[in-house]
Amino acid sequence: MRRVLVLYHSQQYGNTETMAEAVAEGVRSAGAEAVLHNANGGRYDVEQYRGFGAVAFGTPDYYSYFAGTLKVFLDDWYFAKGEDDTGLVDKPVGLFLSHGGGGAAKEPFEKLFGRLGTVICGTVESLREPSTGILEKCRELGRRLAEAAG
Repeated sequence: MRRVLVLYHSQQYGNTETMAEAVAEGVRSAGAEAVLHNANGGRYDVEQYRGFGAVAFGTPDYYSYFAGTLKVFLDDWYFAKGEDDTGLVDKPVGLFLSHGGGGAAKEPFEKLFGRLGTVICGTVESLREPSTGILEKCRELGRRLAEAAG
């Protein structure tokens, strides 16, 4: 079965988690398995990442940068890739971001996480609580990732 990881950070308001759940709904609606992991609850084991056909990353904007827990994942990915890049590179990647009005984290988020593979569509961005339209964009992102997961 095609598998898509939805790796995100959410804590204070839950807006990024709401978006992550919508991405997972889209993945499932396309007939693939969605696995969600909130990095705020613990570090994600990069070795498990190898088993996914596609991945979505989600973050809130914290002081014009993405969440530190995702930076930790990126560091783990980088060091693992240096040893053996099998299953770590060239995955379809989806990005989603929530913010309270700034949104400046989008540029470094896209720049760094775009290095992990081919970015599918553009970053889905939500100002505060995601609207119905934003959640539909998240579902569409999930469907497209499921299709790209092969």
